[in-house]
Amino acid sequence: MKCLIITKKQLMLAICIIVAATILVVGSATISADQNRLLPIYCVETDKKQVAISFDAAWGNDDTQTLIDILKEYDVTATFFVVGAWVDKYPESVKALSDAGHQIQNHSNTHPHMPQLSKTQMIDEIESCNKKIEAITGKCPTLLRPPYGDYDNALIEVMNELKMSTIQWDVDSLDWKENATPDSIFKRVTSKVKNGSIVLFHNDADHTPAALPNILKCLKDEGYEFVFISDLIIKENYEIKHDGTQCKIENRN
Repeated sequence: MKCLIITKKQLMLAICIIVAATILVVGSATISADQNRLLPIYCVETDKKQVAISFDAAWGNDDTQTLIDILKEYDVTATFFVVGAWVDKYPESVKALSDAGHQIQNHSNTHPHMPQLSKTQMIDEIESCNKKIEAITGKCPTLLRPPYGDYDNALIEVMNELKMSTIQWDVDSLDWKENATPDSIFKRVTSKVKNGSIVLFHNDADHTPAALPNILKCLKDEGYEFVFISDLIIKENYEIKHDGTQCKIENRN
């Protein structure tokens, strides 16, 4: 009977081959998963100096009117993503925002982690909030910002079925953090904004009202035009890059 003798060198070579094969398989799986992953819109590729200011409204309401006043002073319109439960509590603020010329969009009905819901529950969250907003503003939302920025393929697919767009952000003011200050918010936003950026604020963060005027003045001085997210995004013939940048697909002949 013959015995197979494996030298140390042969053993190390075999291990290297196995490791390399494993990396190749795992790498291929990762690439495949990334290619199949559906993405929301984080920002838009554009040559125009345009930026979209947005606010999420889910809990408090102390500063909403102050924000309306600041935005009016600087002649800036913004997109407000509101939760249906917030609409129930503060319908007068929803009307005030709409009357001031701002867009009201969907932030879900009860602020859940959407990927944890069934398709039926997702649709109910979105449509319930849409109906509440439309009842006050007369306009049905066309955009959703998922609570917590949490999404998956199932949510994007539902949004596509509802003919709505899923929106994230590429500039986070981090105004909600305990250690945030007007200066830190200002520096963070103004240093990161670029053409086609979507900026995230919150309507009830402690220092946003103090930071906002200087941010708006700075961006205006730099030549930025403030637009609604619905006007910033591309409606057809587009693709979304791996980093969430929406860009137009040029005709390829």
